[in-house]
Amino acid sequence: MKTIEIHTEEIRLDQFLKWANLVSSGGEAKMLIVDGMVRINGEVITSRGKKIRPGDELDIEGLEETLKVERAV
Repeated sequence: MKTIEIHTEEIRLDQFLKWANLVSSGGEAKMLIVDGMVRINGEVITSRGKKIRPGDELDIEGLEETLKVERAV
């Protein structure tokens, strides 16, 4: 499991994917999300505006490891 730190209480899913360097653009993030390739805490998410919070775990199709979101100190 890989940990990704965020500096806010929450972040939108599309912004998180860019922050974690998993995609290079918002358009690429949108395609992953709309195509149902992202799961948060085991649930498939198709909304770019879904809020990600510390403690959430993300699985992305094609990515071998789970991402754990933590709050940066």
